[in-house]
Amino acid sequence: MRLVSYVRDAQVRVGAVRKDKVVDLFDATAHHQRVLPMDMLELLALGGGGMELAAEVVERADLDAHYCTALEGARLVAPIPRPTSLRDGYAFRQHVETARRNRGLEMIPEFDQFPVFYFSNHNAVFGPGPVRVRKRHLERLDFELECAVVIGKPGRDIAAEHADEHIAGYMIMNDLSARALQMEEMKLSLGPAKGKDFGTVIGPWLVTRDELESRRRPGPKGDRYDLEMKASINGKQVSRDTLANMNWTFAQIIERASYGVDLFAGDVIGSGTCGTGCLLELNGSGITRDQWLKPGDRVELTVDLLGSLATEFVLAE
Repeated sequence: MRLVSYVRDAQVRVGAVRKDKVVDLFDATAHHQRVLPMDMLELLALGGGGMELAAEVVERADLDAHYCTALEGARLVAPIPRPTSLRDGYAFRQHVETARRNRGLEMIPEFDQFPVFYFSNHNAVFGPGPVRVRKRHLERLDFELECAVVIGKPGRDIAAEHADEHIAGYMIMNDLSARALQMEEMKLSLGPAKGKDFGTVIGPWLVTRDELESRRRPGPKGDRYDLEMKASINGKQVSRDTLANMNWTFAQIIERASYGVDLFAGDVIGSGTCGTGCLLELNGSGITRDQWLKPGDRVELTVDLLGSLATEFVLAE
């Protein structure tokens, strides 16, 4: 399934995309013995049974019924509008190695010892469309091309061998970065904080694992997926990689993240930036020349089978 959160009747509701329509899961089950919730977090909390029922409802749906909306005109928001938490990994060696080399630093050996992540602001999450930024954010404003997973099955101390079972689905993630703020605060060996906490963009939908089966590459430490990842700025492609190039799998990141703590349904975990997946790396490699995002720019991230996620930047007064 491709699950979405969208605005209908002035409410944010959960739906599923079938062909060119959004099927409202609550309205489609309103007269059933078991009614599905309006909210994505509540749907995830139902576990596998809720997802199975949702899949059945979508498959049987009458696309001309009142509970269906044209996808083209639907106002999509972030699939998980308010995640229970937001972590971001650092899983692509090419990005880490290139970004460090461009700053005159050797590759850090700890990268190969454990998958690291940081917490970002789960209350500053956006879906497709405009994102308002302040003046200081525009001091070297950057995008980051990533994929993210959403936890569906809660757990603690989850072994990597079983961690993929805890993933509800995948989506595109744009981890916005105000590089000037970020570099200032990280000189203090803390952060990133203000360089990151103003916005993370996810969407356009949450794609369940079964939809990606044809591109799955199973392994002893979790699955990888051969999904091409691309980014363009104002229609010009600047980035290209594949999700299969993650040096740490999502399963390994989940194992690390769940050590001694609970993961909950609705937690979002990003992959980290893919190779060539941000202007910091591209500028440092001479692919772009001191290019940073500005008001009016449009960044579009595209990942095979996950769709396209477009963001336009607006200066907040």
